[in-house]
Amino acid sequence: MKPFGGVGKQFTVKQTILFLVAIFIPALVTAQSNSQQQVADELLAADRAFSAASAKTDLISGLSAMFAADVAMPAPGGYAYGSQKAIEALKANPANSGAKAVWTPVRVGLSRDGFHGFTAGFMTITRADGSIAPAKYLAYWVKQQDGWRVAVYKRTPAKELPTGIKTTYLLPDRIMVSMLTPDRVEKDRESLMNAERSFAAEAQQIGLGPAFKKYGSPDAINLGGPSTPTFAWGNEAIATLVGQNQPATGSSVNWGPEKAIIAITGDFGVTIGYITPNNPGPDGKTPPQPFFTIWRKDAGGAWRYIAE
Repeated sequence: MKPFGGVGKQFTVKQTILFLVAIFIPALVTAQSNSQQQVADELLAADRAFSAASAKTDLISGLSAMFAADVAMPAPGGYAYGSQKAIEALKANPANSGAKAVWTPVRVGLSRDGFHGFTAGFMTITRADGSIAPAKYLAYWVKQQDGWRVAVYKRTPAKELPTGIKTTYLLPDRIMVSMLTPDRVEKDRESLMNAERSFAAEAQQIGLGPAFKKYGSPDAINLGGPSTPTFAWGNEAIATLVGQNQPATGSSVNWGPEKAIIAITGDFGVTIGYITPNNPGPDGKTPPQPFFTIWRKDAGGAWRYIAE
């Protein structure tokens, strides 16, 4: 059996799995004793606590405090992988210098094992000159030994901040324990990435809007742009949004996943990749744009996107 590990300490695959089980199974049993509502409220509380802490510091420190060590964040030119690269990307934006940020989650989703989830909400950014810049955000979270941390993150400008929006939940029917096996995890990960690939491939045939309707969940959200007051809610509204100014058949863009993160229960995950225009721009170039899509298996076992 092939060993792996750091210098001076080698672990076989079997030893590593036993080690991980020893760490995670007690925590999974604890999660199972809580209801899905309790676990989701714990995630919401973590998100709100990071916002409260951010109010006392600057935007870059406030955001980076919640990042996992291996966070992925869209940035100019591609993805910033790892917390240090993400911090560098935030610092590279002059608008972030001296700014402060606070935010409020209004949407939360959870995997069946209770260790993966997402939040989406609205952010108030106060620039160094005192001007206010409203924004929306989407964060994919993984529960680690030191609590919930953001594994994938993005924010986008908003025209204004909405008021009176109640927090809504996308929850599994129960929290359950699932044994970690490498074969199962990799099979589920490939299944998720194949769903993204099929989504993109079908868009080239039936059109972008129809593909977004087919592969989306009725309770999905899309952050939309500044002209979308809150989010686009549901696969039909999302299909209408993304289908604007698109050809009747086919798509103006193609895309594919670079990697995926998935819950060990195999029901919930996120794909991370790039969107590429099908036709070059005026300068003859087709610069790729980073994207990520959060997915959940529906009652029939098919992957459907739930947030992007």
